[in-house]
Amino acid sequence: MSRQNLTDTIVALATPPGIGAIGVIRLSGPDAIGIVDSLFYGKNLTQQDTHTIHLGTIREDDKTIIDEVLVSIFKTPKSYTKENVAEISCHGSNYIIQKLIEVFIKNGARMAEPGEFTLRAFLNGQMDLSQAEAVADLIASSSESSHAIAMQQMRGGFSDEIKNLRQELLDFASLIELELDFAEEDVEFANRDELKKLVQKIQSLIYSLIESFRLGNVIKNGINTVIAGRPNAGKSTLLNALLNEERAIVSDIAGTTRDTIEEILNIKGVEFRLIDTAGIREAQDQIEAVGVEKTFEKIEESALLIYVFDVVKMKPEEVKADLEKLVKNNIHFLAIANKMDLSPYAKAEHYTNDILTADRFIPISAIAKMNIDFLKEKLYNTVITNQLNSESTIVSNTRHFDALQKAHDSLGDVLRGMDDGVTSDFIAMDIRQGIYHLGSITGEISTDDLLGNIFSNFCIGK
Repeated sequence: MSRQNLTDTIVALATPPGIGAIGVIRLSGPDAIGIVDSLFYGKNLTQQDTHTIHLGTIREDDKTIIDEVLVSIFKTPKSYTKENVAEISCHGSNYIIQKLIEVFIKNGARMAEPGEFTLRAFLNGQMDLSQAEAVADLIASSSESSHAIAMQQMRGGFSDEIKNLRQELLDFASLIELELDFAEEDVEFANRDELKKLVQKIQSLIYSLIESFRLGNVIKNGINTVIAGRPNAGKSTLLNALLNEERAIVSDIAGTTRDTIEEILNIKGVEFRLIDTAGIREAQDQIEAVGVEKTFEKIEESALLIYVFDVVKMKPEEVKADLEKLVKNNIHFLAIANKMDLSPYAKAEHYTNDILTADRFIPISAIAKMNIDFLKEKLYNTVITNQLNSESTIVSNTRHFDALQKAHDSLGDVLRGMDDGVTSDFIAMDIRQGIYHLGSITGEISTDDLLGNIFSNFCIGK
């Protein structure tokens, strides 16, 4: 994204494309209000107060009315971008929206690039970079938990934490670099024991943020969850019970499910992407063979496995043999003992072994919906820790995660250097690296390439 055009007045549709009751067109830049006013028949918009709304019509040069609209005025610096902003609420006809954008461009605006409104807000100091990224996360949030994380980040909770850590490092780095200016006089301004304690404290705080990423990533993107087991174990019945609807075909005929069925299950604001798979057995035909192969592929790609077995027909040694095939790469899994209504005396200790521990054994009856609520609670607790209910910051952005890891490594270099007795200039260099990586999160350190990559993922009108 070119910086040289960031003083232009830009225009874009701010609401989703398609026919609706209303559409909102946004302009931002020095001439935003003037351009709209030149086509607006009603009050003189340039003379109105900021944060006011005005009814009138937008007309072409030949005075033909395009639409009756409401125009919202936001004057610099009291706007989203800190520039003059005008938002036009019009009828949601595709023709009207395109016609209005066309006349605004004809009168001096240009089409906004992806994320350019938020980019301007960042460059004009309205928000830092991590807050700007949270805007995209907030728009994309599909659950209560992902919304809460994005909102907390957008309001600056994460930024404040990073800025405080960075400032503490800056203060000490300044003292060390002051020592370098007086190297010939052998003066020590920065107490090495205090520096070591500070670096250890900051490294510990960064590590806790790094550790929160697993949880944050799950909340933001959902968790891929495969339902697998032998034919007629009740996988599709379980999927229907979890969703509380008849989503999958249920039959006594083995091999009914030949392709994967994918659905979203929301448990306490966390999305589980449930994938019902073909039964694991020696395939009876080529189509079923493809389905079984897909089952193993989906398990490889997933973070959580729900292994379902028929507690009436399956022997403990068969359950163990299945789990030995399925449980790989430290995947989280639960073993679901289905059809307990037909075998009420089956117990966890009959099936537990070095792979299947008692806490992973869940007895249910999918057809009777027995113990389904307990299973949902168990699913939730399998991937979510008590961090979700605390006020601690949760990292959900991959770029932030990468920067935190690099900052953590740089501080590790500081500690190793101090233990090895390296000179102050090398210690200062490693501290500066840590400061750099923390600054890249909030945008105190940024490049055009980085900004272009981040904001190109935004929608046009944001």
